[in-house]
This record gives sequence, structure tokens and C-alpha cells, in this order.
Amino acid sequence: MEGGEAEQKKHVYSVWAIPPEDVKERLKKVMEGLRSEFGGPEFDPHVTVVGAIRLTEADALQKFKSACEGLKPYTARISSVSTGSFFYQCVYLLLHPTPEVMEASLHCTNHFGYYSSIPYMPHLSLLYADLTEEEKQRAKEKAEALDENFSSLSFTISRLALHKTDTEDKTLKSWEKVSEYDLV
Repeated sequence: MEGGEAEQKKHVYSVWAIPPEDVKERLKKVMEGLRSEFGGPEFDPHVTVVGAIRLTEADALQKFKSACEGLKPYTARISSVSTGSFFYQCVYLLLHPTPEVMEASLHCTNHFGYYSSIPYMPHLSLLYADLTEEEKQRAKEKAEALDENFSSLSFTISRLALHKTDTEDKTLKSWEKVSEYDLV
């Protein structure tokens, strides 16, 4: 068999926009504070640009490289701390859906052939968990207390990363970074 079975195996991949180091450290402190009270798995701060899509690793890497080559660094601005209705959007920072942010996602999703019936909502998750509405509200308030200046936070996205993200694995232990790209 050509290429071997392992090379043909499909995995779930996502493309993440990675905040700069200083912002990452600031976010990690808040994320740790939320996890210490509400539980949930540890993950790196990121803005999902392309949601979960099933591809072979070779195909994912090729699409990732070609998407990144056509993209310039762009600015992301936080609008508020919000809560969502499912595990991966429990408590998050909502980003202003500026043309730059929306076009970056559209550019990448087009390269990946990714389609979602749900409109893109740029956000940066702070906590993955299954919480009650009351617990989510407490977690949101704690996030706001841990960093009172989230609503004025603005940063440049100049790095994207390709991650293997099996959405069935809520421990995130199988999640791994496959590639990273500096936008220029």
C-alpha cells in the first residue's frame, strides 16, 4: 500500500491565533485562577481561527502553510468577558469582530475548505468546563475581578499554530501543537 496507513489516518485539526507572550502570561494567570475554583483542563490561550476539521496530517500541514503565507499580522481587541452554552465556550473573552479579525478567519477557512453553519464568533476561551448558569456567572465575575482591564486589552496576532484537537477528548491530553507560523 502506497504511503502507508499511518500517513493516511485522519485527525481533527484546528488553527489557533496565538497572543504575544506578555498577553499569554496575563491570560494564563486568569485561566489558572478560574481552574483552581471551577476545575476544567489546562490549555494554551488562543483564538480559534479555523474550527475542528478532519484531515490527514500532510494535508493539514500543506493547507496551514498556504493559509499562513497569505496572511499579515492583525490586531485583536477584547470587547467583554462572556459565557457560552457548551464546554469549549464556558467562559471566554469576546473579540471585536473587526474586518481584520473576520477576514483572517475567512482567509484561513477558505484555504482549509472549512464550512460551518454557525457564523464565526471570534473569542479567546478562559475556561473549558460544564458549569451551571449560576457557576458560569460566578466564573465570569471572577475573571473580571482577576483582570479588571480586559475590556481595554488589544494585541497583535502575529503567530498562528496548527493543533491536533480531538474534540471528544475533554481532558485535552491528546491535543498537541503540530506546527507554528510567524506572520510577516
